[in-house]
Amino acid sequence: MKIICSQSELSKAVNIVSKAVPTRTTMTILECILIDASKNVIRLVANDTEIGIETQIDGTIEEPGIVALDAKVFSEIVRKLPDNMVIINTDSDFKTLIKCEKANFNIIGKPGDDFSYLPELPKDDAIVISQFSLREIIHQTIFCTSDTESNKIMTGELFRVDGGKLKVVALDGHRIAIREIELKEEYASRDVIVPKKTLNEVSKVIGGGLDDDVNIYITENHITFVFDRTTVVSRLIDGEYFRVEQMLSSVYDTRIKISKSELLGCLDRSTLLVKEGDKKPIIMNITDEGMHLVMNSFIGSLNEEIDISKEGADILIGFNPKFFIDALRVIEDDEITIYFVNSKAPAFIKNDNESYIYMILPVNVKTE
Repeated sequence: MKIICSQSELSKAVNIVSKAVPTRTTMTILECILIDASKNVIRLVANDTEIGIETQIDGTIEEPGIVALDAKVFSEIVRKLPDNMVIINTDSDFKTLIKCEKANFNIIGKPGDDFSYLPELPKDDAIVISQFSLREIIHQTIFCTSDTESNKIMTGELFRVDGGKLKVVALDGHRIAIREIELKEEYASRDVIVPKKTLNEVSKVIGGGLDDDVNIYITENHITFVFDRTTVVSRLIDGEYFRVEQMLSSVYDTRIKISKSELLGCLDRSTLLVKEGDKKPIIMNITDEGMHLVMNSFIGSLNEEIDISKEGADILIGFNPKFFIDALRVIEDDEITIYFVNSKAPAFIKNDNESYIYMILPVNVKTE
């Protein structure tokens, strides 16, 4: 195999597919990036059997062929090459010469016979969404997924297509994030659970342009994202998602409107008094006079007042400040509305049309 391509385009492609190289595996071939120039296009592929990524680059194929190169070594070489044309040449034993200007690297490659290509899946009835919207909706929900494998369902997000709407839901047992957006067309209803890892990697490699689309294809066991010249295929999480609607309450005793930046600033300051691993709550005392926030820890204490617009009963309630901070950081509104039921029930941050809903469970507060 002999190909010629630009360093900048090759580096970008290597960075994209590297997201699907496993950190640990018993199959050494999966630690490689596959360069497939056997046909009329140069393809780079990586696959950890749960998520696979393929992208195409422009270049000249002087001799068609396939080679698998160690991902870590290859990516470091490509990253440090001069910004010029790169020649990759392999012999019959897969010894590979990588040349750019005066730099020459010789590394040992492998045949691609045992490499796991992306599965060939039907691409019918694409769900079309802008790259910007997909990246935003992931960013605004992904923090609510769980990192532990004790409940596999919580390590993914629900993607619910219902006619002309896409609803994305994430939860971790302490909080829920829900985002809903309008789609460009009407689609058949379906629910799938997409792994957190897949969504994280997709959000990193899509361009995020308003005018650039992502085509999403859903089959029984897989989801495929196609954008620009890249394809990401992932297994879905098997199972039925939680009935989130039953956890949401439309009944409340207290509603407040508050400046998002003021509340976020206060909560952020309160974390200065909490060491990593501590679970000290921020206590909110909500009255007609305003919101009084208190944090007491082994380091010290914080007291702060914020003006609010309030309807309903007074309430004293405590929260893990991090959970509130995570939600506030992804909300774009300058003023937010928070709904409270009682001191033992979740609080809800949502806008009028409920395009976003964040539910946060309170913590027990000791009253003197």
